[in-house]
Order: sequence, then C-alpha cells, then structure tokens
Amino acid sequence: MSEARQGILRPDWGAVGPVAALTTTRIGGTGSSPFATLNLGSRTADQPRALAANRQRIRRALGLPADPCWLRQVHGDRVVRADADHGKQGIPEADAAWTSVPGVVCAVLTADCLPVVVAGPDGGCVAVAHAGWRSLAGGILENTVAALPSPAPQLRAWLGPAIGPAAFEVGPEVRSAFVERDAGAAVAFRRGRGDRWLGNLYVLARRRLRALGVADISGGGRCTVTERDRFFSHRRDGAGAGRMATLAWLRSA
Repeated sequence: MSEARQGILRPDWGAVGPVAALTTTRIGGTGSSPFATLNLGSRTADQPRALAANRQRIRRALGLPADPCWLRQVHGDRVVRADADHGKQGIPEADAAWTSVPGVVCAVLTADCLPVVVAGPDGGCVAVAHAGWRSLAGGILENTVAALPSPAPQLRAWLGPAIGPAAFEVGPEVRSAFVERDAGAAVAFRRGRGDRWLGNLYVLARRRLRALGVADISGGGRCTVTERDRFFSHRRDGAGAGRMATLAWLRSA
C-alpha cells in the first residue's frame, strides 16, 4: 500500500540531511473492529496475525531499513540508545530512544500521548520520545535532549499528533504536576467543568523544549480524539483503541 493511501504524517521541518521521520495513522493495513485497520500496538487485544501483518506492511511500504526498535513504554522518563543489537536481550522498558547509527529505526507507539522527534544537526543523531503527561511532567524531554550528543540549540523538534486541548480534560493534580515546577505552565490550562481543567500538551512540550534551548520546533495542532477517521484514541475508545507508530532513523549515505 502506498504511503499516500496510508495517510502518513511527516515533519514539516524542511531538509534535515539523512534524517527520516513519520507518524502512521489508522488508515490502511488490516484488522477487524475496533482495531481497524493499521494498529501497530502489541499491548492491545488485537489479533496477533493482524498486528504482525501490519508491522510487516509498514516496513515494506515505507522502505524501512530494519524492523523498528520497539520499547516497553511505561509513562516514565527513561531514554535508551538504540543500535543494531536492540532487543536481543529483550524489549527495553523506556519511553524514548535515540541513535546515531544509520539504519536503526527508533519507535514509540501512541494513541493520544504526544510523540516527539528530536533531530541533531546534519543528521548526526535522532530521537523519538513518548510524551504523555506523566512522562512529560517527569522529564522525558529533558532526558532525551541530554542523551543526544549535539548541543540543545542545534537540535530541532517535531510534535506529532496527540490529544488536542479541547479534549484533554484532566484533574487538578495534572495541572499541579506542571505548574508547581514551572508557574508559567499555567498558560497551557484553562478551566473546565467543576474542578477539571483542559490541558494543552503541545504548549507544555514547547515550553519544556524551549527551556532546554531547543528553539526550532514544528508540528502540533492535530487532535487524535476528534479526528476519528485518521487517528486511534485511547481517551475516545478506551481498550478498543489501536496504536500509531512514530518512527525516526538516519538514512545510510
């Protein structure tokens, strides 16, 4: 299936040398309701055959140089370095991965959480992070930027599709997790019903990245909840939600 028919999203950051990055959507692939169609998440109740077929399909359709380096995501702050031996000792428990090795494909899975790709200058390194609110508040972006060998001002970042600010209703404890560390993060929240707040993951991520010195930030503005035909959403569909993948790698010279 062609990339266009799969509805693949790519960063709008212009030329970045050998860096390749994208996010899949729910368009294309195989599977039955509620996981129709391009579910890539192994920790869902989807049929194993459909999952395997979808993972094989994206590798062929996208011309990936290798199988993605999947993670066991736990909404934490751990970052791992991915190389050709990734996964040989088991799938690592982490929420971000980075590499400087051409042909190694870093990957995270999302269905409302924010995927963030960070690329170094001249394609020397690339990372991808799973930044749900817990990981974001816990420092996953800070740890990802710190892991990369390039200075933060030389990095560029892309924010993939996530739950939008009109749909991300949270309790006061979520707001406090951000505002207690950064009072200015209050701009990312507006009052909802009762004691609830509506949070903006895109604004929160941009604040964190800019505080680190990353100024070149693109993406944001999508909503996985409201764009039902394009994205999976755990907030909308609960246990019936599949997962999209955000992939990033360095092309070989």
